[in-house]
Amino acid sequence: MAQTTPNHTQTVSGWAAHDTSGNITPYTFKRRENGVDDVTIKILYCGICHTDLHQAKNDWGITMYPVVPGHEIVGIITKVGSNVTNFTVGDRAGVGCMAATCLKCEHCIEGQENYCDAVQFVYNGIFWDGSITYGGYSESLVADHRYVVRVPQNLPMDAAAPLLCAGITVFAPMKDNNLLDSPGKRIGIVGLGGLGHVAVKFAKAFGHHVTIISTSPSKEKEAKDNLGADDFILSTDPKQMLLKKRNLDFILDTVSAHHSLGPILELLKVNGTLVIVGAPDKPIDLPSFPLIFGKRVVKGSMIGSIKETQDMMDLCGKHNITCNIEVVKPDKINEALLRLAKNDVKYRFVIDIAGESSKL
Repeated sequence: MAQTTPNHTQTVSGWAAHDTSGNITPYTFKRRENGVDDVTIKILYCGICHTDLHQAKNDWGITMYPVVPGHEIVGIITKVGSNVTNFTVGDRAGVGCMAATCLKCEHCIEGQENYCDAVQFVYNGIFWDGSITYGGYSESLVADHRYVVRVPQNLPMDAAAPLLCAGITVFAPMKDNNLLDSPGKRIGIVGLGGLGHVAVKFAKAFGHHVTIISTSPSKEKEAKDNLGADDFILSTDPKQMLLKKRNLDFILDTVSAHHSLGPILELLKVNGTLVIVGAPDKPIDLPSFPLIFGKRVVKGSMIGSIKETQDMMDLCGKHNITCNIEVVKPDKINEALLRLAKNDVKYRFVIDIAGESSKL
């Protein structure tokens, strides 16, 4: 393992964390030359994900410093390898969490490469050549074309960026549970943050009745008036929870804070499904009785395949779905990360890497 190889000859400016303080500072590093299977992307915008905060501070104990975060990347293709036929120079492109997979296991072959045992991420991963991957807090990216998607022309690039992580994270479980083409279901979404707010948009676009489940009473007006949710349950109110017992067909849990699934499971109908996409750092409380007495299912989901991500982007183009964002300049990254830690954003920070100011 090495930070670079002899093929890493391109000097790139970016922003990195160098220690567990998580402080992000300007950083100059090397990227590989554009290979036969690669595209080079001039990065315009990059979303800020909670994962960036955890990795910058080494909260999970796996950070390889210096770390250049960012896996919600959009920009313009400036160079195309000789084997690449699906992209051309000038295309609007997006890159999410994945940089490489083995390409030969059953999951890669079946189009579920996000579950490949050898998956390597777009930052803080180890690429095929043994080099450490650096993410989207930088002016350019070299990516294997098999992990790149096209951004629809009608979507603003800044508000489309978080779709590459937040969007696909909530889209994939809806697709897996046949919610794209079966309108009229009663859907619950736990948490109204970066993931939850775009989940509302998807669920409404697919024709479902949407209920927000939250510990914050202040979220009710936002959920209903601004995002179009149909109902709201204050999960700290036992009366509201009891009133809505066995009311929902499907629940998507986006919350990363520690919480018990027992009361939430009681909101599901018999045979209902709860999918976890938030990642609390402590084990979740999962009592057995709500499962047994309701024949309910609890499962997890992690991002999506590249095909699913492209399908999602195309669908977002069709329905004009984007994320609600606050754009920041690179010199405000640390301020944004501090605010993100306090959930002080509606609903996703996006870094204006190239100074484009929403021109595209």
